[in-house]
Amino acid sequence: MVDFKDFPLRGEGPVYVRIVRYIRAGVAAGTIRDGEEMPSRRVLSALLGVNPNTVQKAYRMLEEEGLMVSRSGAKSCARATPELVEQAKKALQAQEVAGAVAALFRGGMGKDEALELISRMWDELSESEGGEEA
Repeated sequence: MVDFKDFPLRGEGPVYVRIVRYIRAGVAAGTIRDGEEMPSRRVLSALLGVNPNTVQKAYRMLEEEGLMVSRSGAKSCARATPELVEQAKKALQAQEVAGAVAALFRGGMGKDEALELISRMWDELSESEGGEEA
């Protein structure tokens, strides 16, 4: 069963969004496997101390995204096909980049200056990791 012991009880954004992000991150990292059982809506709402409707909203979003399958009268299960894992990774990367871009923008950095900074940091990381430029 998908374990929520590391779920951030306090964090940025609504709880239902954090639940979706938590599952997406687990799928991307491989810690949540295809077919793994999800906690029931009631169990998860009690565990997190939130309204069951909050969990229902998160589960509906996960179903729409394809990261969860629910059948009436049956247990809900995570979905982590290779395609969904790749989609989850890209969604998380886009989220991280959006946060970094927003921080640079709000900090008053211009686009050209930000691109130069990113390029320089990319090169430094590439050198320190011993890899080739991607």
